Amino acid sequence: MINWRLYRVAFVPFLFALAVAAFSLQGRPAPLSSTLAPEAFEGERAIADLKGLQAAYPDRRPGSAGDEALAGHVARALEGLGGAAGGGFTVRTQRVSGQTIEGERTLSTVIAQRPGSTNATPILIVAHRDAAAAGSAAELSGTAGLLELARVFAARETKRTIVLASTSGGSGGDAGAAQLAGAGIAAPGGGHGSFDAAIVLGDLAGTRTSRPLVLPYSDGVGSAPLALQRTVEGAIVGDTGVDPGAPSTLGQLAHLAFPLAVGEQGVLDATGLPAVLVQVSGERGPSPSEPVSAQRLQGFGRAVLNAVDALDNAPDVSQTMDSSLPIQRKTMPAWALALLVIALLIPAMVAVVDGLARARRRRAPVGRWTLWTCSCALPFLGCAVFVYLLGLSGILGAAPSVPVLPSALPVDVKAVVAVVAVMLTLALTWLSWGVLVRRVGWGERPDPEVAGLSMLAVALSVCVVVWVGNPFAALLALPALHLWLVLASPLRLEIDRRVGRAGALAVVAVGVLPLAALVAFYAHQLGLGVGGVAWTTVLLLAGGHVAFARAILWSAALGCAAGATMLAAMPRAPLADARVADGVEVTIRGPMSYAGPGSLGGTESALRR
Repeated sequence: MINWRLYRVAFVPFLFALAVAAFSLQGRPAPLSSTLAPEAFEGERAIADLKGLQAAYPDRRPGSAGDEALAGHVARALEGLGGAAGGGFTVRTQRVSGQTIEGERTLSTVIAQRPGSTNATPILIVAHRDAAAAGSAAELSGTAGLLELARVFAARETKRTIVLASTSGGSGGDAGAAQLAGAGIAAPGGGHGSFDAAIVLGDLAGTRTSRPLVLPYSDGVGSAPLALQRTVEGAIVGDTGVDPGAPSTLGQLAHLAFPLAVGEQGVLDATGLPAVLVQVSGERGPSPSEPVSAQRLQGFGRAVLNAVDALDNAPDVSQTMDSSLPIQRKTMPAWALALLVIALLIPAMVAVVDGLARARRRRAPVGRWTLWTCSCALPFLGCAVFVYLLGLSGILGAAPSVPVLPSALPVDVKAVVAVVAVMLTLALTWLSWGVLVRRVGWGERPDPEVAGLSMLAVALSVCVVVWVGNPFAALLALPALHLWLVLASPLRLEIDRRVGRAGALAVVAVGVLPLAALVAFYAHQLGLGVGGVAWTTVLLLAGGHVAFARAILWSAALGCAAGATMLAAMPRAPLADARVADGVEVTIRGPMSYAGPGSLGGTESALRR
């Protein structure tokens, strides 16, 4: 029932959208620079602090006695630099409750503020001090760098107010950073919008390097402004000679399509506060036994100081999150990419709507097979509801609302039990689905054309809804929407004769490759195995990082994939003869013989109508 000629013509708008997107490419903004020398940051003193803190506070699980004792040490060290009247910091400690890798805990956030010489919006520097494993010197290097920066700024006049924050929960949950983002503390006038930008200090001293070293990714759609990213990257190149790398096109696209950030910059960016994470070990973070280097700490500490000086003397950073896509040395704006996506949706939409109109004229049971496709989503939705209930009941224990590194919540016995329980739930819901299908009379073999069109109609509806909320996520469905059109036209394309059932299943598999590539990207970036991927998925649902509305859309999309797989695997029924179309025997006769569709030739074109 697919009119392939109409489908090909519907690509014309895409050509115009492609031309518009080509002219929309923009150059990357130049990095800001500073004329002040960053030599005031002393790496030897900072590494001595790091080793002393590691020895004194080896166990720093969030909310633990060691974590609280270290918070007191940081507060006293900052207070020792003098009050604001003497050029030092005004220090206070705030308490916040939040979900961590230890469950619900009350945490301390130490905030130090040094006023600037102008009323320009302040700059925020954040470092978390907690760690999942004992020792974790590389993870503690951010706190050592924060203390050394405090000594520098206590003796240096700045135009902007400098706000330093030592948080807890950075090992998982980011509760301290979430408080900073939501409360707008220490900023004149209040509100997180009163901060110009934030730099999060992660692993500054580890010896293992994994690019990119400047992470702009957000827990929401978008990332830190490109000007802020390039300023910090430029400072790293100038002070360390190390190429920090930059988010690749595919990496940026993956984070735009499915926002997932494991650093504290993620929650800051999600609230609209421009923030980047500086971390030499990249997105995966350091291992607990990662050795540290004084030279590395000095170089990256000076780079951060250089970047802060550059921001201090420059106009305000844009508060708009950057959703552009890097392409070579250019960037494509988000609106141009959204235009390309909707232009690529149009051909599939036109073909499916036209096919449904033809099916309706033939009085084909489109509604029944649409409900059948929707029912294929029920097992996935039931499984998601089960995971949500596990999270709400506390059976899983700690399930932070933001993504957690596998080193913080490893795959242990509890994780294996939870994953197995979820898999069993999925299997049982599929068995229940089979009973439901037979009970309502959907057990017979569906007409591949009508059922295929109905499946595509549901998939298109889901894709359009997703495009409205996040055009980048709709990219994941584009290959499937176009490739699976062949499932709705098996006789026209002679699928059985040309490629067989294995070929049809291969078409379905190629359609889900973008989703598989997304999972593989995050698995590589975060160091996840098969079990780690399953456990992380459970945590994202149980902790609420994937909202229930998004879970419904994901269930519907997976239901369409399941329906497409069943249609591709289903054996075809041979045509009885050329006089039967869609199960209705042609009985039109003329004076001498048959005078129905095809009597003048062009049987295929006549049957399509």
